[in-house]
Amino acid sequence: MEETSGYKEYVAGLLAGVATVITGHPFDTVKVKLQKHNTVAHGMQYKNGLHCTARIVKIEGEGPPNSRPQPQVIIPAAVYGGAIISFVLCPSELVKMQVQGTDSLVPKSGRYSGPLDCALKTMKTEGVTGIFCGGLTTLLRETIGNAVFFSVYEYVRHYMHLQLKAASSDHNYLNDVGIGIVSGGLGGVAFWSSVLPLDVAKTIIQTASDKSSTKNPFQILKSIYGRSGLSGCYTGLGPTIARAFPANAAAIVTWELAAKLLGVERE
Repeated sequence: MEETSGYKEYVAGLLAGVATVITGHPFDTVKVKLQKHNTVAHGMQYKNGLHCTARIVKIEGEGPPNSRPQPQVIIPAAVYGGAIISFVLCPSELVKMQVQGTDSLVPKSGRYSGPLDCALKTMKTEGVTGIFCGGLTTLLRETIGNAVFFSVYEYVRHYMHLQLKAASSDHNYLNDVGIGIVSGGLGGVAFWSSVLPLDVAKTIIQTASDKSSTKNPFQILKSIYGRSGLSGCYTGLGPTIARAFPANAAAIVTWELAAKLLGVERE
């Protein structure tokens, strides 16, 4: 029994070490470049860590001008970003749904007065793990969804730029807005179309009154599919897609225009 426990602790420590290296490697790269170049009398000098990071992204992180989107770069980057943001979204969405899902028939003493009250009570009764209930499902949703979103966004954006360049040599902010609306909107629709079943499972996990119920999203979806078919797994598709297009279009347009105003150039 002790050997089994020791093996599990070793694996847990190994995974923790891998996560540390993956997370810290970009920062370590910046540190090494600063130490190498800023300690010599001649050569490239970086103003600070941010300047160094910007140089790395500009010189080493871009493909050739007008190159096609590179899925081998887009997908890992999107998955990595999704994994990180899932640790923020999981507790915040748990609290939001717990507060929103409180029925008016529940006595006032049993209701949450607000998000902070919900978070504190959850941590008090269930510990830190309670606030991360549904974490695996959130991780799957965000990693898969972001990979789909940014793949669609980059390819649609690339194709539209090619079409506009072929049709006219003039380029203005209206073109950028139009491209941002279409590419961002379609990316958002693709995101939710691909992961809505996982979101349905996550909602069930995070709003379940029985804390001992399964947290396995695939078991939950299998049960839903058995009762309601594929349509049950896509419950809420209408309002989700209706929100996804304008919300993601607005986000991408804002990002693209802000990047241009700040001097960030993209092909």
